[in-house]
Amino acid sequence: MSGARPEEPQPAEPAPEPAEPALEVVDPAVAGHLDAPTRAVLQDAGWRRLHPVTPVLRAWKIVAAVLAFAVVQNVDDLARIDVEAWLLALILLGGLLVLALVGAVYSAVAWRRTRYRVDAEAVHVEHGVLWRQQRSAQLDRLQAVDVVRPLLGRLLGLAELRLEVAGGSGSQVSLAYLREDEAQRVRNALLAAAAGVRVDSDEHGTVSAPEAPQRPVVHVPPGRLVAATLRSLSTVLVVLAAVGLVVGCVLARTTTPLVAALPGVLGVGSAVWQRFSHGFNFTVAHSPDGMRLTHGLLEQRSQTVPPGRVQALRITQPLLWRRPGWWRVQVNVAGYDSGPGEDGQEAATVLPVGTEEELARVLALVLPALGASGPGGALDLVRDGLTGRDAQGGYTAVPRAARWLDPVAWRRDGYLVTEHAFLARSGRLVRCLDVVPHARTQSLGLAQGPLQRRMGLASVALHSTSGPVKPRVDHLAAPVAARLLAEQSQRARLARESAGPERWMSTDEAG
Repeated sequence: MSGARPEEPQPAEPAPEPAEPALEVVDPAVAGHLDAPTRAVLQDAGWRRLHPVTPVLRAWKIVAAVLAFAVVQNVDDLARIDVEAWLLALILLGGLLVLALVGAVYSAVAWRRTRYRVDAEAVHVEHGVLWRQQRSAQLDRLQAVDVVRPLLGRLLGLAELRLEVAGGSGSQVSLAYLREDEAQRVRNALLAAAAGVRVDSDEHGTVSAPEAPQRPVVHVPPGRLVAATLRSLSTVLVVLAAVGLVVGCVLARTTTPLVAALPGVLGVGSAVWQRFSHGFNFTVAHSPDGMRLTHGLLEQRSQTVPPGRVQALRITQPLLWRRPGWWRVQVNVAGYDSGPGEDGQEAATVLPVGTEEELARVLALVLPALGASGPGGALDLVRDGLTGRDAQGGYTAVPRAARWLDPVAWRRDGYLVTEHAFLARSGRLVRCLDVVPHARTQSLGLAQGPLQRRMGLASVALHSTSGPVKPRVDHLAAPVAARLLAEQSQRARLARESAGPERWMSTDEAG
């Protein structure tokens, strides 16, 4: 027998762990037909930075803003400088270069300090140079997703991703700038996750989701938009002011009135141009992830408003639009704050100018339950609300005593309550109809001024999220207003109890 020692058995190598199966990608179009409820599963893609060209795009804005402020504030002092023209131009050019360099350095540091991350529940953004800040946008509170392509960004193939989240003023989260394909990819993933649809990430950790198909609903021709802009009150005021200024200058033989009124005329003209530029090539489409709006001349914007995010709706028809039968539709969406200017109101416009047929399509898309409120459908409710008066169409009208407080439009004031919504009509020169789904009523208020108290009248306001729609019924009989306040509060509570989930393609929030 050999004296060699037997070999000791070597420990067996551990069996390799089976690779995790890739997450199934579910098409949003069929997610509603799944047997089991789904939840959004976004693999943690880690922290990512914005596009490296972002500092350049931000630096020129800083230079332009500072230059405009300096010129406006010191234009007289610049004119009195006693130096050669070439030397003054050289000084200004050097100052601009220094300013551009400082802006570029600051923007580069800010870019290095900015990053974002997407997970199954929220979008996280870190930024700040001196003070670090981190913001988280919860996906179940996502109200709208916009892909904005400014003119310079379009030339470089970049876009800004704006997330509107319910949470009051300053709730917007911006990712500027990303490559256009990356912005679209992140947008698709966010909408899929917010809806409760499962998505996956590739081998590089990049989140991805299939883009939901869309069906065109309304397209506003440029010719109609031009005609509607010319028929607007702002355009009429600009023309009348220009004619008046020219006549005044000719009679006075001086250009002083023209120079003095030029800022005001330019301001109104800028508002007219902004409305036209915003509504250019306006397209409304329907998709499983919500209502899609595409528009813009210089700055192109692609908005997506998920289902159920519209808090209130306003339909208006100015006096000069009655003959062609045009309408304008605006909505309140949490995050689309009207603010002091026109940008927020234009962002909340879902139909800048449309025919009656196009209005019916938009209503069916924005508030589909409104069509089930009556046998004639949503359009009949809207038609009675915009053109009717007194008790026409089943509306509760204000008493005759209201004519002393609103002699022009008192016969138009009134309200109608349907199974799903509250409608308030007003206005004679500019017809207006506000629609608020019962489930979206935030709060109610009753107001009674001194003259109203003497006449036994009161006003009821339905409080919605910030935006262009401010529903209100003025000069109701006091007992009617008190009863409406109590009944509408009860209707809103019951409607909220039966409202669907925030993740509209998921049937079980806890699943």
